[in-house]
Amino acid sequence: MAEKVLTPEMRKAVVRFSGDSGDGMQLTGDMFSQTSGWAGNDLTTTPDFPAEIRAPQGSVGGVSSFQIQIGGTEIYTPGDQVDVLVVMNPAALKANIGILKAGGTIIADSDSFSPRNLKKADYESNPLEDGSLSDYHVIEAPATSLTKEALKDLGLENAAMIRSKNMFALGVVSFLFSRPLKNTINLLERKFSKKPLLLEANKLALNAGFSFAESTEVFGASIVIPPAKLPKGTYRNIDGNTAAAWGLLAAAENSGRKLSLCSYPITPASEILHELSARKDLGAIVFQAEDEIAAVCAAIGAAFSGNLSVTTTSGPGASLKSEAMGLAVISEIPLLLINVQRAGPSTGLPTKTEQSDLNQALYGRHGEAPLVVIAASSPDDCFFYSYEASRIAMEHSTPVVMLSDSYLASGTSPWRIPEVGELPEITIPNFVKPAEEWQAYLRDPQYLNRFWKSPGDAGFEHRIGGLEKKENTGNLTYDPENHEKMTKIREEKIARIAKKLPQQTVVGAQEGKLLIVGWGSSHGAISTAVSELLESGEESIGFTHFNYINPLPSNTGEIFSKFDEILVCELNNGQFANYLRTKLPQFTYKQFNKIKGQPFFTSEIKAEIINTLTR
Repeated sequence: MAEKVLTPEMRKAVVRFSGDSGDGMQLTGDMFSQTSGWAGNDLTTTPDFPAEIRAPQGSVGGVSSFQIQIGGTEIYTPGDQVDVLVVMNPAALKANIGILKAGGTIIADSDSFSPRNLKKADYESNPLEDGSLSDYHVIEAPATSLTKEALKDLGLENAAMIRSKNMFALGVVSFLFSRPLKNTINLLERKFSKKPLLLEANKLALNAGFSFAESTEVFGASIVIPPAKLPKGTYRNIDGNTAAAWGLLAAAENSGRKLSLCSYPITPASEILHELSARKDLGAIVFQAEDEIAAVCAAIGAAFSGNLSVTTTSGPGASLKSEAMGLAVISEIPLLLINVQRAGPSTGLPTKTEQSDLNQALYGRHGEAPLVVIAASSPDDCFFYSYEASRIAMEHSTPVVMLSDSYLASGTSPWRIPEVGELPEITIPNFVKPAEEWQAYLRDPQYLNRFWKSPGDAGFEHRIGGLEKKENTGNLTYDPENHEKMTKIREEKIARIAKKLPQQTVVGAQEGKLLIVGWGSSHGAISTAVSELLESGEESIGFTHFNYINPLPSNTGEIFSKFDEILVCELNNGQFANYLRTKLPQFTYKQFNKIKGQPFFTSEIKAEIINTLTR
């Protein structure tokens, strides 16, 4: 058997819970995440589940997993290879054994390794018995039978007892990582407060798992991961979709505008709709439309009336919204579209991640229809960038596309709740002259922003539409000179926003041989890879990451000019690299692309950087 990778004190560790889609792995992982956060660890998580609502039980294709990296240092990714793999059946082992470190720990529900389940997972023999796992430390924990034994006096049916075995697994892992059960029990009490029998069942199963690990001494000793040194403040774990929803609420509060969300459910964006529908107490107005086109058109109407108006979707829905987004561009109204990207095209891989909607965000409208495009980098900063997208839309009277993706939407990370006054002020250009001097397309001369007025305000009644507008008045005109002028104005208005964007920064070498470039959700893996290489003594590399994509920060070209080579890493076939070639053609761009429905691994990025440096 290989030497164990677990030691009594570790700086960080990666744990993966895996089982059937009905085994509660997402709940188990989420609870372990929250208790790790309370223990002071930094963390990042990612779920991985099949697209089917109820995938074939016991099959490799039906495996659902939840991965978390916890640490006493800053954590930016859920980890590449796994230290501890919890498997509830043979299929979970088959699906995940390839990412377990040599010497890693397997915690297996040995009761589930029956001949029938082994056959479903395409095992010819039992891997717990045939020696094929000799490179790992294997803990055979009869979770099913011990859970049933612990719950036998509750009067539950057999199936109901078995469903609690995920808490048995959580109890085992809680002992392994020195997690007291008190916090987990508090979570269970909140979740099952109206179901006392299920609450008792889950508590008993949790304690049974903890007692099994403690009494059998299968681990030798518990592991201690020290608290991370994070900035002072109040933290909570948050996923990207919840963070985005809360950023919208904060923007509405700080702008003094009502928040309207008009959306149609679609994976993986639906949770933003769910979260805001529960926030009527904070003034959110939510409309679930009958389809994507109705949703975006309703959102345009809400923006016209003076609300902070948002529509949320993923790639397929954004395709349907494209014509109406052109209407928002020509009307110059503040409208925010949040695209939580998934692997495409068409239905593609609806529960997997990709960064392949960038071209769609930049160019996916007919005619000359420029708008602002920004992207979030982590689950927690979806809060800031949904706030920032709202601010830009309202201050500059323009549609904005904010790109998130499945990896960010469902993953979690600690979020420091901002103090009052920390968020940027939202200043909507105001028309200060008498109302009778106002016209629908009068502009702030510095940034060319149209003065955003509600048609219901006395003295400011007006109409807008999809036909070309005459400068200033907004009246219909087919004049060719006016059309060209208005097209140029709309383009220039977007370009001038760069003056108000923060300057692009570089981590590592400020000049040198190689600049690594990323955008959006690739930040964690690239940042970790670059940090590890810098710590190892590699001094010739720098890293710059983009959140503001159109327009680009004004110092982008200056940064690029200081490096011999530029390597662009993204989860698509080179869309950002090609965009940079159109905006800054004087530079040569190398590409590192991945299109597998999975995020980058830190090891992949490190290997590509080293290969580029040595070519």
